[in-house]
Amino acid sequence: MKLNKVLFGMMFTASAVSALAVAKAPVIDVNANSIDSSALTEQLTTLSRKLDSRNKAQVNIQRQLYQLQTEVNELRGVTELHTHKLSQVLERQRELYKEIDRRVNEVLESTNKRASAPTSPALTGSTAVNATSYSNNLTENESYDRALNLVLKDKRYKQAIVEFRAFNKSFPNSSYAPNAHYWLGQLLFNQGELAEANQEFRIVVNKHKDSTKRPDALLKLAMVAQKQNDAKKAIATYQQLLKEYPESTAAKLGKPRLASLTK
Repeated sequence: MKLNKVLFGMMFTASAVSALAVAKAPVIDVNANSIDSSALTEQLTTLSRKLDSRNKAQVNIQRQLYQLQTEVNELRGVTELHTHKLSQVLERQRELYKEIDRRVNEVLESTNKRASAPTSPALTGSTAVNATSYSNNLTENESYDRALNLVLKDKRYKQAIVEFRAFNKSFPNSSYAPNAHYWLGQLLFNQGELAEANQEFRIVVNKHKDSTKRPDALLKLAMVAQKQNDAKKAIATYQQLLKEYPESTAAKLGKPRLASLTK
């Protein structure tokens, strides 16, 4: 019995060894690995090309952006220069018209102080013709300057009235409109045309609230009311002037006039 077991064990062991001997060894496919490696290399090469192309595109975009930024900076500099020059021109223009304004005021105020004497020469026949010769082809600046020159240079006040009226009709929205209405009112005031002068001053007060001529127009409205013996209206207008423009030259002129009415 023991011998049979031993023989059986030896036969089982021999069979196992024989089976192991017959089993095939694993086969490595060298060609397959070579193909996978080649494909990977090709993919890496393609990816590298794409990255290079993308980097070049980014560099190109950055270069263009830098160029555009440079151009924008140059344009900004040119714009700032032009803005500065324009500001200087506008400032010189403002100073010029302030001086003209002062001179016109002096001329008209001096004529207003001549109580008994005529405030302007009578119109001759030729002057009367010229008074109606206003040209509609004149530009805004030319028209305004023409009216001013009739006051400053020619002393032709009645024709100046015609020219200022024509200017206000042709250029109702002009930046000179407040001054034109004021000077027209002043000319009419000097001529004794109080009702018409009142209308012009009221236009300045009611329609041009930001104008530097508004306090002067209020003063003249009060003076018109005073000349028309409307003390109540004159007092109310003087008080409005002092309330709204207490530090103005017009207020300083109006204060003693108000005091004379409230004694």
